[in-house]
Amino acid sequence: MHYFHWIAGTILALAWISRIVDAAIGMPSVADVTHPEWDRNPVTASGNPRVSIIVPARNEEQDIELSLTRLLELDYNNYEVIAVNDRSTDRTGEIMEMVADRTSAHGRLRVIHHRELPSGWLGKTHAMWTAANAASGEWLLFTDADVLFKPDSVRRALAYAEAEHADHVVLFPQMIMKRPGEFMMIAFFQTMFVFGHRPWKVADPKSKDHMGVGAFNLIRRRTYDAVGTYEALRMEVLDDMKLGKVVKNAGFAQRNAFGGDLISLRWARGAKGVVDNLTKNFFAVLSFQWWRTLISAFGLAFLNLLPFVGVFLAHGWERLPYAIALFSMFSIYVGMSWRSRVPAYYFLLHPVSTALFIYTLLLSMFHALWNDGIIWRGTRYPLEELRKGMV
Repeated sequence: MHYFHWIAGTILALAWISRIVDAAIGMPSVADVTHPEWDRNPVTASGNPRVSIIVPARNEEQDIELSLTRLLELDYNNYEVIAVNDRSTDRTGEIMEMVADRTSAHGRLRVIHHRELPSGWLGKTHAMWTAANAASGEWLLFTDADVLFKPDSVRRALAYAEAEHADHVVLFPQMIMKRPGEFMMIAFFQTMFVFGHRPWKVADPKSKDHMGVGAFNLIRRRTYDAVGTYEALRMEVLDDMKLGKVVKNAGFAQRNAFGGDLISLRWARGAKGVVDNLTKNFFAVLSFQWWRTLISAFGLAFLNLLPFVGVFLAHGWERLPYAIALFSMFSIYVGMSWRSRVPAYYFLLHPVSTALFIYTLLLSMFHALWNDGIIWRGTRYPLEELRKGMV
């Protein structure tokens, strides 16, 4: 056991401390569009480029009215909103039409209703592809139906995009959290995001790091066409990240930025809500492969649980590498608390959130394998079809 603690603890210490050092050096290079330098109007000397904001929605009657209303209040003079009702069975389509009938929406908001889904498509990717085909903007902004925009959000993001000569810009949303379970689970999610992804490397054309966020994927129309449009991603459950992947792989300039509360959303209600949301698509993260899922579950446990366990089971100096790993992990919580409003003391619940995430990952795999497919936005898709359609 002495050798085990030294070997395992050293691996953990090196893994965590190397990432915290990398993040400390790299994160300051990620722009923040809430800073005064991006408060520009017009966005460029030649004026404001046209933007088409695309909002796919299915059964979003609770959020869609406020979301569309906020989009119609942007302080930007050259944009359109295209809302797609993707086969909703509630009042989503009716509410969209109600908002479109308002005086403020005339000439600004268009509503498209989908009542059928062609084979070989996911509902969301088909909705976004259809809307993009009808769009007139030089820029396309893909967002979600539960995202709330502040008036200056799009203008600031475009000012940054044009100044950076970017082809694709991701703005990180602020998560609205109200329950302890939400804080705990999102804190873990953000920690793993910093560990597993390197947002500070996205702008580096030599790295493979890429980014995509469903709440705010802003892409030049010519870039969108060049990477094959959403038709190339028609069977991608994780379409937001995969859009970022194909853009980066094609050699286009990609950027991500902090946006404070310029855009915000409440992703889930309570820890159970996070588990339910992730169960639907967590297996897709591992390409619907059971062996990758089991390896990932073991890796999550080793990386996140063993430092807590080891520091109690080890003796004397054997505890040191575990302590270093825990301190590095805590440092990420402290760093993220400045951006996400998650208090750093949620670090104490990290083992609980880890166990829940592992449970969710395995549950997602079990459901998909047991049913030989997933149900996504009301349609069932066989696993083989989903695997073949992955980028």
